[in-house]
Amino acid sequence: MNKYMTIKEASILWSVSERSVRNYCALGRVEGAIMEGGVWKIPAETKKPVRINEKENKNYLLERLREEKKYGIKGGIYHKFQIDLTYNSNHMEGSELTHDQTRYIFETRTIGVENINDTFKIDDIAETVNHFTMIDRVIDFANYELSEAFIKELHRILKTGTSDSRLPWFKVGDYKRRTNAVGDIETTLPRLVPQEMKKLVDEYNEKENHTLEEIVEFHVKFERIHPFQDGNGRVGRMIAFKECLKNNIVPFIILDSKKMFYYRGLKNWNKERGWLIDTCLDGQDTVKSYLDYFGIRY
Repeated sequence: MNKYMTIKEASILWSVSERSVRNYCALGRVEGAIMEGGVWKIPAETKKPVRINEKENKNYLLERLREEKKYGIKGGIYHKFQIDLTYNSNHMEGSELTHDQTRYIFETRTIGVENINDTFKIDDIAETVNHFTMIDRVIDFANYELSEAFIKELHRILKTGTSDSRLPWFKVGDYKRRTNAVGDIETTLPRLVPQEMKKLVDEYNEKENHTLEEIVEFHVKFERIHPFQDGNGRVGRMIAFKECLKNNIVPFIILDSKKMFYYRGLKNWNKERGWLIDTCLDGQDTVKSYLDYFGIRY
């Protein structure tokens, strides 16, 4: 008896969205796929169809990001990533800046005040500007092997100039000194963080190339260690952004409106990986809509 997998199972195995799998099937690019009762059935051993750009191994997105960054091109995909990735990642962590305010800061490097009664948190502004710099650093070093030094550098960039950075026990760009928790979830004790981070990064780097699921798994393990006093979510999502670029995988943006699905997926990873994978694939679909609009192949 033939064994088949579902659209959802194929999307996880191939690290693409369910929409992409349906398109492959509809275009006849999945050998042996059949439709029964309006549902696609895919032979279990079927390999992911190879795109033209995968044959060429050309990273169109990374090339475009570097080009637009170098020449300061406005209104393109680099501009879009800077604003949307920064706004959503910061807003998930409590920033009160709006999307328009985030865009205004990026475009003008000033604060736009529409109402004399408007107030802004200094940390929100500092971390927004710092997040722009983090994205630039990731674009520049996307193809480098992931290292603890680079992870610490991202944290240093994010937290420089914030109120946290003036606390004597808060170590900007270094691992935490005080025990912290994520809601009701315990994290790695400070004294164990260096060895756990070394183990995590070393094991990850045993492979040169990674799938989307492996990148997400690294993200889960990173967040459970929670190596920094604050800023772990934003640094962790930035690492995932870097590794997607490095592995020529469409990155994902977790929208602030989807954060509860994201947090649920992180918390329940050991029970059901599909929840977080689905949320990341949804975030990947968001980015694919950007790439389609700007005509960037993926």
